[in-house]
Amino acid sequence: MTNMLEHGANSTFFTPERSNEVFSSPRGQLLIASCRSGAYIAQEIAGHYNRLLADNGSTSEAMYMDSVDTQFSDSETVVQLEQHVGGYDVFLVQGLYNPTSGLTVDQNYMAMFIAARALREHGARHVTAIVPYLAYGRQDKPSRFKREPTTAKLMADLTIRSGIDRIITWEPHKAQIRGFYGDIPTTMLDSLTLWTAEFKRFAGREDVIVVAPDAGASKTITYFGRALNISSAIASKFRPRPEEAEITEIIGDFRDKRVAIVLDDIISSGGTMAALVRSIVDTYNIEEVHIGAIHNLCMPEAHTRIMDLYENYNLTEVVVTDTIPQTEAFTELPFVTVRNLAEVLSRVINRIHFKQSVSELFYSGGDHSAS
Repeated sequence: MTNMLEHGANSTFFTPERSNEVFSSPRGQLLIASCRSGAYIAQEIAGHYNRLLADNGSTSEAMYMDSVDTQFSDSETVVQLEQHVGGYDVFLVQGLYNPTSGLTVDQNYMAMFIAARALREHGARHVTAIVPYLAYGRQDKPSRFKREPTTAKLMADLTIRSGIDRIITWEPHKAQIRGFYGDIPTTMLDSLTLWTAEFKRFAGREDVIVVAPDAGASKTITYFGRALNISSAIASKFRPRPEEAEITEIIGDFRDKRVAIVLDDIISSGGTMAALVRSIVDTYNIEEVHIGAIHNLCMPEAHTRIMDLYENYNLTEVVVTDTIPQTEAFTELPFVTVRNLAEVLSRVINRIHFKQSVSELFYSGGDHSAS
C-alpha cells in the first residue's frame, strides 16, 4: 500500500499514556461505531487504530460498535445501541453510497441521522461523522433554469439537527460545501498527498504532463505539478446532455509529451474522463495515460468507457480509493488499483480525539491543507 503520509508529514500517533489525561482524551473515551453501509471500512479503521496503539506502546484499545442500524419489515430504519455510550467521543462511520450493500443513498443517510440521534440521546459527548464520500455533494447549487433546491445544504442542515457535531469527508465536490455546515467543524481531506505519493515515479520527467478534466480540478493539478516538477494542463468541457461531456479546449503545452496523468475527484458515468482521454490521445499523440480518481461510483457506463480507453486509447492505469467499496466488475480489471484509506482515517481520528492538528498529518507546510 502506498504511504500517503510521506513527504515530511507529521505521523506521530498519540496514546492515552502519552496524553495529559491518564485514561482518555479530554473529549471522553473513544468509540468507533458504524452503520451497515460503512462497516466495510469501519472495521479496518478500528483494526488499524488498535495496531497503531500497540505499536506505540499502549495497552489501551479503541472500542468498536458494528452495524448499529437494521430495518423493520416495513422498511423503517431502526438503531439499537449494544452498550453504554454516555460521555464517549464517538466516531460514526457511514458509507453514504455503497454499491455492494443493496441500500440506497437515502437509506444510508437516514441510518446515519438516526444513529447519531441515538448516540446523542444516550449521552455521547461528541459524535463525529466519517463519510468518505459525501453524497449529494454535487447538488451544491441549482442547475440553471431547472428550479432545483440546494440539496447539499439541506443534507448539511439534517446532519447538524441529528446531533453530529463534526464531519470528516474526503475530497468533496466543492470545498465551499463546508460553509453549509455552519459552526460545526468540517474536516475535508484533499487528495494532493495521496497523488504525489502514488505518482512520484514521474517526478521531474519532461515527457509527462498532468491534466485536469475541468476548472474544478485545476488547483489540485497545479499543486501536484509543482510538487513533482512536471507540466500541467486544464481542459474546458461542455455538457450537451446529462452524463455526457464534450471537451471544447485544452490549455497547456503538450510539445514532446508522451505520458499524461489525468486527476479528478469522481468517476460517475465516465463521460468527462473518456472525452478528455480520447481528445489528448487523438490530438497530441499521447502514448500512455494514467488516471487517478478518489471516488469511483462503479457505474456500468463508466466500466464500458474505461474498457474502451484501455483497449483503444492507451489507458495504462486507473487508481481509485475505497471511499466507495468497489464492485467486482472493477476490482477484477488488471489495470485498476484500489487504495485503502483505513489507516490514514484512523490517524485522523487519533488527531481529533487528542485535539491535535489534522493538517500536520498530511502536510508540513503550504496553504492546501485539511482543516
